Amino acid sequence: MAVKPTPRVQFRLRITAGADIAVGPGKVELLEAIANTGSITAAARQLGMSYRRAWLLVDTMNRCFKEPVVEAEAGGRRGGGTRLTPSGARAVRHYRRIETLAATAAAAEIKALKRLLRR
Repeated sequence: MAVKPTPRVQFRLRITAGADIAVGPGKVELLEAIANTGSITAAARQLGMSYRRAWLLVDTMNRCFKEPVVEAEAGGRRGGGTRLTPSGARAVRHYRRIETLAATAAAAEIKALKRLLRR
């Protein structure tokens, strides 16, 4: 008999600005990948998406936030790259903190709901 996977809880917070999704789980993951790689191209590759898709997501975020969340860096050994702005780093921290707070606040209800699942 196959082993059933352990239930996993995921919060999928999205904040919209007009018709655009300003921030959500995929965009935060992209921001974290850009912070880790220093490049939209490398971040896109790491996440299995096209450069164009990653660039469009960054462009949407930059238009939705008061200040850009990502900016290009000129120069350097490899001719530049991309980095999170202080606003971008704050957005990631706030988003991840919201996830933590939501999971903590809902822990008892999550536990009760998981008990209702087939094992």
